[in-house]
Amino acid sequence: MEWEVVIGLEIHAQLATKSKIFSGSSTAYGAEANTQANAVDLGLPGVLPVFNEEALRMAVKFGLAIDAEIGMKSVFDRKNYFYPDSPKGYQTTQLHHPIVGMGHIDIELENGESRRINVTRAHLEEDAGKSVHEGFDGMSGIDLNRAGTPLVEIVSEPEMRTAKEAAAYFKKMHSIVTYLGICDGDLSQGSMRCDCNVSLRPKGQEEFGTRTEIKNVNSFRNVERAINTEIQRQMDILEDGGSITQETRLYDADKDETRSMRSKEVENDYRYFPCPDLLPIIIDQEYVDAIKATLPELPDAKKARFQSEHGLSLMDAAVLSSDRQLADYFEAAANISGDYKIAANWVMGDVSAALNRLEISISELPVTAEQLGRLLSLIKDNTLNNGGAKEVFNALLDGKGTDELKGAKGVDALVDSLGLKQVSDTGAIEEIVAQVLADNPKLVEGYLATPEEKRGKAMGPFIGLTRKAAKGVNPQVVMDVLKQKLSELG
Repeated sequence: MEWEVVIGLEIHAQLATKSKIFSGSSTAYGAEANTQANAVDLGLPGVLPVFNEEALRMAVKFGLAIDAEIGMKSVFDRKNYFYPDSPKGYQTTQLHHPIVGMGHIDIELENGESRRINVTRAHLEEDAGKSVHEGFDGMSGIDLNRAGTPLVEIVSEPEMRTAKEAAAYFKKMHSIVTYLGICDGDLSQGSMRCDCNVSLRPKGQEEFGTRTEIKNVNSFRNVERAINTEIQRQMDILEDGGSITQETRLYDADKDETRSMRSKEVENDYRYFPCPDLLPIIIDQEYVDAIKATLPELPDAKKARFQSEHGLSLMDAAVLSSDRQLADYFEAAANISGDYKIAANWVMGDVSAALNRLEISISELPVTAEQLGRLLSLIKDNTLNNGGAKEVFNALLDGKGTDELKGAKGVDALVDSLGLKQVSDTGAIEEIVAQVLADNPKLVEGYLATPEEKRGKAMGPFIGLTRKAAKGVNPQVVMDVLKQKLSELG
């Protein structure tokens, strides 16, 4: 049987507020367990939550970025369940009246086409704490530092049909929230994570199949791997005549498998009702317009501008605009060098390779945008050849150069100290070429005896001898001078 895959994602993005959504506790990462949880976070009797207005502003900002409906009236609900890491016995979230309604984003596919994926809603909610299972001799520890951390949960329509589409959607959402500055996007710290809803149905059937939910996937690669693994698992069961159980599953990246976690609750199981401790949130168009005025240039707009203003290809523009810090780095280097194409090639080539090899972000790269821009300008004016530029770049990566010369002057100092500056002075090169020709009469005689259509290859020995006689000569100038001198000889 031919199957159609149906995928929807629920993305949890931690908002970059300094305090929690309903208390003044810090949201800073890495603190000692249970040092950033107060009476509100602990759910102690007699305390009342106070809503963090900055979380509202960030959520509205996100809604505007995805061209969504903004809820002028939004309501907090209680989602009732008990886990040890949720001491209140419920989660404060939004169900029927979220702050962000229907919106959409466009994702880029590998074949160069784009596809629109609709967003059902994005709602504000509080995060739970964390259960710690190691080091407690058969018991579990509870860390409530994360309890009450503000999240925006972004719920897609079930419109994705491949794991690659789902990964592209996750990447695009990551790009948007980091561009907006509402989330740091640090996947390793859990700042952004994803629940993947997967089901299969016979090709042509409109009714959805039974879905499973893969919880808390926290990398682009693992979103794709987890979904593909779950697709294969469900397909094997269905083709053997079995049925899919609606449940929540976990993805084990080491074993590349999903495993059952618990049965999947439905809406009625949570007994949602409006939170009696929080009033409805009422905003007006003036509030929305004020936030709209603060929106930065977003990835799609930046991609279009890179194409129209800088002449980049669609692929280059898409790669360079996908990450805000990378885009800023590229533009700064390109503005200094005055050549956007060569800057694009270097950022997507040597710079990206260095980031991958060192496993660092662009903000941690030892080579600043100013230094790269200066390096590229030296290539452009023929002071450096490409090989020499790579040598300087690697030296900068290794931290070479003085602290006093970290900027453009540091690049110039390195070029001088490494002896990489190309000689482009035509007069000086003419003297060197004349001497090479005088010292090698048999080579000259052989060249002149060569048919004109084959003389290009016969020029190779002269170029080698000239570059040996004077290290760092500009090969293009050498070529031009040699052609002139040899033509004069016959």
